[in-house]
Amino acid sequence: MISFKKHSGIYTLTAEQTVDVSLDKAWNFFSSPENLEKITPKHMGFKITSRVDKKAYAGQIITYKVAVLPGIKTNWVTEITKVKDKDFFIDEQRFGPYKMWHHEHWFEELSNGKTLMKDKISYKIPFGFLGHLAQKFFIKKQLKMIFEHRFVTLEKLFNDK
Repeated sequence: MISFKKHSGIYTLTAEQTVDVSLDKAWNFFSSPENLEKITPKHMGFKITSRVDKKAYAGQIITYKVAVLPGIKTNWVTEITKVKDKDFFIDEQRFGPYKMWHHEHWFEELSNGKTLMKDKISYKIPFGFLGHLAQKFFIKKQLKMIFEHRFVTLEKLFNDK
């Protein structure tokens, strides 16, 4: 499930997915920054450019290159601002394509041994009216496509047996 809302000039994307793995396995996968490339569509040319030899921790700075449009790559710098082991972590953009980006990753162990993952991304787009047009015609579709790709990829990784 993916949904979008707009409030006070900020957009919020929420997404949920249940994966057929334990909380420990889900947490280990998602708290390892190098796995982000595995769940990002290939055409985005996503590459981590910083060293990420540790699991997510508060204060961790991660740098990336990513194609925001075909053939147009940009640098993106995020910081992991909060981590509660096997519960949630938050990353925030420090420099990059958005005016603001705050991404909450939540994990919940279900009684059937599966894990419910919830994402909440609050973001603000630069360029005023033009940014809002870009949201309507491009950004919303791209973010939806990223999460749809992630859903299919995680189904193959965790749910296909």
